Amino acid sequence: MLAIKKQALASASRVLFRTGVLSGLATGAARAYHSKLYKSSDEAIEGVKSGNTLLIGGFGLCGIPENLLKAIARRKDIQQLTAVSNNAGTADYGLGTLLQSRQIKRMVSSYVGENKEFSRQYLGGELEVELLPQGTIAERVRSGGAGIPAFYTLTGVGTQVETGGIPIKYNKEGEVVIASEPRETKVFNGRKYLMEEGIVGDFALVKAWKGDELGNLVFKYAASNFNAPMATAGKITIAEVEEIVPVGELKPNEIHISGIHVHRILKGETYEKRIEKLTLRRSAEEESELPEAMKQRIHIIKRAAREFQDGMYVNLGIGMPVLASNYIDPSITVHLQSENGILGMGPFPTAEEVDADLVNAGKESVTVLPGGTCFSSDVSFGMIRGNRLDMTILGGMQVSSRGDLSNWMVPRKLVKGLGGAMDLVSAPKSRVVVTMTHTSKDGSPKILQENTLPLTGVQCVDRIITDKCVFDVIPNKGLLLRELSYGQTVDSIRASTGCSFEVASDVAETY
Repeated sequence: MLAIKKQALASASRVLFRTGVLSGLATGAARAYHSKLYKSSDEAIEGVKSGNTLLIGGFGLCGIPENLLKAIARRKDIQQLTAVSNNAGTADYGLGTLLQSRQIKRMVSSYVGENKEFSRQYLGGELEVELLPQGTIAERVRSGGAGIPAFYTLTGVGTQVETGGIPIKYNKEGEVVIASEPRETKVFNGRKYLMEEGIVGDFALVKAWKGDELGNLVFKYAASNFNAPMATAGKITIAEVEEIVPVGELKPNEIHISGIHVHRILKGETYEKRIEKLTLRRSAEEESELPEAMKQRIHIIKRAAREFQDGMYVNLGIGMPVLASNYIDPSITVHLQSENGILGMGPFPTAEEVDADLVNAGKESVTVLPGGTCFSSDVSFGMIRGNRLDMTILGGMQVSSRGDLSNWMVPRKLVKGLGGAMDLVSAPKSRVVVTMTHTSKDGSPKILQENTLPLTGVQCVDRIITDKCVFDVIPNKGLLLRELSYGQTVDSIRASTGCSFEVASDVAETY
């Protein structure tokens, strides 16, 4: 702690008096200010040491502090780090390079995803991973930066987030040796909430589009994501930017993060700005040539797109659900929200429209429609928890007859991560629609009497749309078969479903 305070004082003592003229002052007087500008990423990470907790901005590869991460990777003497980040980039870039170099002891993340090295180290007992809901990470960091020691949330109630037992560390035999602790709970207005503690880092490493020598920052599009809350919660915050502008060039109402939060700033040496999943808009002809598995997904999602109503605010989960943005009825307006910080998300881009700072929650390239807005992850999840969404469409591994959802983990085999799904299904006024194939690859049913996989949410699903049929979840009763896919019968649905259900009187083939 003393060493960190000394570093903060050393940073503050780098006083380089420069003349900056602030427009709009009646006196027209010059202002002397101290510069927080550093010459290189290697110089900027001075004081980072083994055992530190680092808050890392970015989402996937969008908006990551590329140069600062490379500087840490060059310092092989820095070991046993705790990294707080939504995910870990890819195996060969971003935060993933620190996993490759074995400099990280513990990851505090929401999503493992497609980073095979991240998953391998976790399941192989080489890495501690504290998995948290994405919105909970964002709010814990925001709270830490705001001096709030703890808060209560609906997210995770009834799941292992509440009861504890989520594996943090396995041994080489696959046994859990460290598990998450149960949460303290409290009832407000008849509902149970979990207590979560604020997070503060020894250092925060963030990336912005523009900044000045006072440390004021401006983000571009969806690259605000976790950068904004992380910037406020570091004992020492280091920001790298694509462009350093003169003090005064950034208008006060343009600045996203005030320089009061930033201790060091540098112009990044080089930027690759990789896109994790470059995804382009497909023509009807291209869709017809897709593999059968993808055609099946599109069949499901075209039916899901019928759920949209004019004026709705909707979140689309990663994977299959996000495809729905391409099948909205052109006669209606639907405002699509992506939890990484977009409202008014459009379809996948053409090659000419691709921008590395515009990705969705699945790290796929997207567009923003006229009137759309971008914001940080903590603001995004405030919208979600605050019941601003009318509907969310999610993928699923299992759904029970009561509407319990599992979609984040197969113990010891597959770890997708909690992501934002727990936050989305916890919003009590948002309709939850789950899209998934009716059965697994081996033919076993995914719709069951009771889930066998860890829960994402309890009694949270309103409608299930599969390649075979549409079920509604009727509270305190169970499933009601509403629609059939072409070629299906009630008997074929019974044969492929792992629980009993009622049949609507007007059930018919509709898609």
